[in-house]
Amino acid sequence: MGSQRCGADNENGDRIDDPSEDALFMMIDDLNESDNTFVVVQPDEDDPVWLASVAVLDEGGYEIVRRDSSRNEHEVTWATSINDIAHDLTLWLAARNFPGRPTRQITGFRNSA
Repeated sequence: MGSQRCGADNENGDRIDDPSEDALFMMIDDLNESDNTFVVVQPDEDDPVWLASVAVLDEGGYEIVRRDSSRNEHEVTWATSINDIAHDLTLWLAARNFPGRPTRQITGFRNSA
């Protein structure tokens, strides 16, 4: 495993390490119905516990799948706005656990009342 936290790969074999929202937008925008139909984002590890994918639908729009076995999540949605998809995926990815990154814990709650 390299220093990357995750990567986005499309059907054509293109890859972007640690994709930004703009990079996800560009990869999704490049999808088509013939030979580049999906993008998968997942951590760089042998047995990833989470992944997200975006696939072109024949009837138009995109199917978005988000899975995270560590949180017992499996969500399938549909959307047409590439901007919204890239933004939502970026937020979802920010909440994932990445190999080698310590988990964030909030402690010391203070009651201001």
